[in-house]
Amino acid sequence: MAPKRKREAAANGDAAEKSNATKKVKAPPAKAAAPPKSTAFKLNGDAPVHIQIIAGSYDRVLHGVTVTIKTTEVTSEPPAEAESTDKKKKSKKSKTTTTPITTATEQSASFADTFLFNAHNSAIRCLAISPPSAPAPKQTQKVLLATGSTDERINIYNLSAHPPSTRSASDPDAQLLSTLAPRPILENNKNRELGTLLHHTGNITRLCFPNRSKLLSSAEDSVIGVTRTRDWALLHNFKCPIPKVFGRPSGDTAGVGGTPQGVNDFAVHPSNKIMISVSKGEKCMRLWNLETGKKSRVLNFERAMLNEAGEGKHSTGEARRIVWGSSSSKGGEDEFALTFDRDVVIFGMDCRPRCRVMGDIKTKVHEIKYVRLGDREEDGALLAVSTEDGRVLFFDTAEESCQPAPEGKTLATARLVGRLGGKEAGVTGRVKDFVVLPVEDEKGARSWFVATAGSDGQIRVWRLTGDELKVDGEQKESKQVGKLLGTYGTQNRITCLEGFVMIPKPDGAEESEYEFDDSEDDDEDDSDDE
Repeated sequence: MAPKRKREAAANGDAAEKSNATKKVKAPPAKAAAPPKSTAFKLNGDAPVHIQIIAGSYDRVLHGVTVTIKTTEVTSEPPAEAESTDKKKKSKKSKTTTTPITTATEQSASFADTFLFNAHNSAIRCLAISPPSAPAPKQTQKVLLATGSTDERINIYNLSAHPPSTRSASDPDAQLLSTLAPRPILENNKNRELGTLLHHTGNITRLCFPNRSKLLSSAEDSVIGVTRTRDWALLHNFKCPIPKVFGRPSGDTAGVGGTPQGVNDFAVHPSNKIMISVSKGEKCMRLWNLETGKKSRVLNFERAMLNEAGEGKHSTGEARRIVWGSSSSKGGEDEFALTFDRDVVIFGMDCRPRCRVMGDIKTKVHEIKYVRLGDREEDGALLAVSTEDGRVLFFDTAEESCQPAPEGKTLATARLVGRLGGKEAGVTGRVKDFVVLPVEDEKGARSWFVATAGSDGQIRVWRLTGDELKVDGEQKESKQVGKLLGTYGTQNRITCLEGFVMIPKPDGAEESEYEFDDSEDDDEDDSDDE
């Protein structure tokens, strides 16, 4: 009987398929696209904002500073009117309306030391901060910090994503220590050291957390290592070839008979599928396939492009920094920027140079970052560039905003939108590194806190509003942007800087027993391992 039932079921199934094929099916109504999730920190009214800033220095010192930004209301009374002797004016005085008292909000920053110690045996070259751990009921969130130095070591630390409790400041021992120290101290006992990685045999040049489950590191041994944060196991090494010797260019620091080698920088695409790296002594960039773990292609720099970027015949022609981003044009097309000694060149997704940035500005470039103007694709981004003369310049790299190439040149010039710092703001020292932290108020208006640092040891915190970075087609000249909220002297020569906005601690949250939860990235680790 069983075979007969199967045949009957099959026949009924065929009849059902035929009837469904002839019947018109009404398409379900299209659902509205969900708004993109905001990546900016949400401000809670006039509640203070806490920012954790970490600075590395030539003096081997790792310095953690907690910045508290408070908003206060300032009332301004109208000026007193002079009394008149005219009787007509006295009679009209009762009829005139008095001007109301206006109130305005001002922000100020206060600084306190969180930690201060010698983290390495030599100068600290780079820092990296991971995204915070996933929120869990009644548990605190944490952030991983990686530091790289010229001693070939990578130190890993676990930092609390929440501001220090007020109880630590009221502790008698902490108050006594603060009276002895020249600067206020606000220690967070949740910050701990996890260990040291010894995967490289050269000076560490760059660290990056593309996500919380992976750490990428590069060094002067021409190797880019991929480390899993769950057990800190080395998963893969991308080996870059050592360039051949073609004379000794100016600025060569290699030993006698040696060759300048090592990875200067690398950048991972937001899709985590492609990576681009640039190395010393090479006039090219290398594309890597992160899914297969192999090299994809090598793109050589054209001689004309290098000449326009200020890399002459006797220059190394190597790129110093590279970063992925998107332009401010409609649709926010993906692009990446390459930094040379005194200029920045923008490349499209076709790996062809599209425009240069600095134009007639003759100064050395130190660091570059893309600043997102919003979470939607059409919002786009601006390119921020820190320079030797103490400024952070914001450029619009959209093709429709670029100035046409001068006669005899092939690359257009990006438009300068705004200037932060510089001589107009009293900053003359170079900006070695900077951090841009986006925040949003209750109405959804976006603004940014910018922390800058240089070799003078000064950490400056600025506030940028959305109107100041708004791209206006009618604007022809750049403007001075940003408001200085506070300055803090570290007394160290700062080389690198990182920071994040601290998350308010939830009520009833307790410190977890382990440094971080291994189960939060298990699925992602298994899918990424090759």
